[in-house]
Amino acid sequence: MKRLMSLAFAAALLGGCASMPASTPAQVADGVLVGPTRMTLYTFDRDASGSGKSVCNGPCAANWPPLMASATDKPAGDYTVITRDDGQKQWAIKGKPLYYWVKDAKPGDKTGDGFNGVWRVARP
Repeated sequence: MKRLMSLAFAAALLGGCASMPASTPAQVADGVLVGPTRMTLYTFDRDASGSGKSVCNGPCAANWPPLMASATDKPAGDYTVITRDDGQKQWAIKGKPLYYWVKDAKPGDKTGDGFNGVWRVARP
């Protein structure tokens, strides 16, 4: 009987894990958000928070590549998914779309912070 109860408890734990939300699209390193590549993420002051839009498209997005989301990704906590002008999906935090900076060469670089007075490292 004791073994049966242990098995039931283990099954309940595993079932609970299946319903847990997926990991977030970004992690915190040195106080800033980094993407799966461990490269620093940024926000753009000209993006209106909560608008569900990115105003960084075309040549802007070539220099500031979006943190892309898949078509099946779902919001989790402070993270939401927006639809870009080209129909692709992008991650946002607290309503602000997230981007990389092409001139950051290695994890830990933050060379885009303050660029043109409108780009900021993303913080949790």
